[in-house]
Amino acid sequence: MAAPANKNIKDLNGKWIINKTHSDSTDPVLALQGIGWMTRKALGLATVTLHTKMYTKTPEDNAAAGDVIHIDIDQFATGGVKGTSEHRALDWKYRPHSDWLFGELQGRSRLTTLDAVRKEAREEGGTKASDAEYVTEGFLAETEGGETIESWVDNEGKKWTGWQIWGFATVNGERWLVRKFAIRRKDKDEVVKVRLCYEWAGELDS
Repeated sequence: MAAPANKNIKDLNGKWIINKTHSDSTDPVLALQGIGWMTRKALGLATVTLHTKMYTKTPEDNAAAGDVIHIDIDQFATGGVKGTSEHRALDWKYRPHSDWLFGELQGRSRLTTLDAVRKEAREEGGTKASDAEYVTEGFLAETEGGETIESWVDNEGKKWTGWQIWGFATVNGERWLVRKFAIRRKDKDEVVKVRLCYEWAGELDS
């Protein structure tokens, strides 16, 4: 189902289902991240729903930032697969995270623009520039000319980084939420790039 017109990058409150038909396979990504075959198989068969809540407050560990947007995401999977939770503050400050699937890592997120992402990637050069070409392409004008969410994750223990850009794109002739990922090994020249497409599944239960 298409995202409602009132949903935008600053209001993703609600339920979103990963559509496997229109999304790329996550198996190569999970393999690069060191996830075992049995777990990858179970995740590949499961239907994953994101319950997303966005709100504004001052981060307890970064009071100088003032009020910033926070995103809490609880992921629920069918088939007996355990879900995960994500908690982001869009202030570009690294914070630790740990869960059963990815282990110990640190990540940061922010509101930015695609032009700013491209400019920063060009200045850095190397693989960042080539990855930027992928993660910033294919979005609707509202994302191309407006704001996007950028997230960066670093898993030192399992030697990979994950870069993602969130926005809206045309999928199946409709406006859907899309996240584009570039996942790289830190210890060798290996990268997997995927697009995940999210169908609107309704507001959160009150």
